[in-house]
Amino acid sequence: MDKNKIMKIKNFQDTENLRFSRVSELRKIANEIRKQSLIITHRAQSGHPGGSLSEADILAALYFYKLRVNPKNPNWEDRDRFVLSKGHASPGYYAALAMKGYFPMKELETFRKINSRLQGHPELKTPGVDFAGGSLGQGVCFANGIAIAGKLDNKKYKVYVLIGDGESQEGAVWEAAMAAAHHKLDNLVVILDKNQVQETGKTKDVMNIDPAPDKWKSFGFEAFDIDGHDMEKIVETLDKAGNVKGKPAIIVANTIKGKGVSFMELNYKFHGKAPDDEQFKQAMEELSKICCEATK
Repeated sequence: MDKNKIMKIKNFQDTENLRFSRVSELRKIANEIRKQSLIITHRAQSGHPGGSLSEADILAALYFYKLRVNPKNPNWEDRDRFVLSKGHASPGYYAALAMKGYFPMKELETFRKINSRLQGHPELKTPGVDFAGGSLGQGVCFANGIAIAGKLDNKKYKVYVLIGDGESQEGAVWEAAMAAAHHKLDNLVVILDKNQVQETGKTKDVMNIDPAPDKWKSFGFEAFDIDGHDMEKIVETLDKAGNVKGKPAIIVANTIKGKGVSFMELNYKFHGKAPDDEQFKQAMEELSKICCEATK
């Protein structure tokens, strides 16, 4: 066989191996984010585990693959920005930030304690946090402002904002979507954690937001519709969304509330309820099993 052809095959295999290795590592990180989310909500006996479990794969891909950030210099002016609009899902966010090195892992033990930097909803005093989330529907509005500022200052940073499907029932989200398209904010990527469940039940029963991709397209976005737990697809789509020109992009990530824990999956009761001791034990066993299977 031609030497050049052999080299091309070898390079292709190297690329495939690197991609597999990267995706495999990101899956492990996502599983650890899930574990830490449960550990801190169980310890505090407070918090929102369901949405933290559904967002874990997205956060792993963002913080350990896509975002240009520097934990040693959280306020680096050229960093990519991340906005957690669904601020109640802070346990997963804090776990990702700690694992990335913004603050010690041990500080996760202070979650929701008085004087802690890790409150129920993110605050600007927390290293790595760019948006004080809490009131739903505001994240895309805020992200628009950061994206416009980047354009005015000729900065190359990207702005990523994570929203929930229950949150997408808010009118402010759609006003912001219209504004983002009007201003051609191609430095903005919205990610919809479409985990199917909100505080009082299934999203489709409370107020159906489908067909979500078509609605965002009609507002002028480039829309991507993916399995939000398929790490390879998440990584691939983040790259595609980041390269969209002339308009903003949205990734509709179809996820499962409570992903990875059998009794929490699609169970609205764990939107804002911490597991008790018995539930915590079972949940950690299930997540540990997932991790073991992933390494085989």
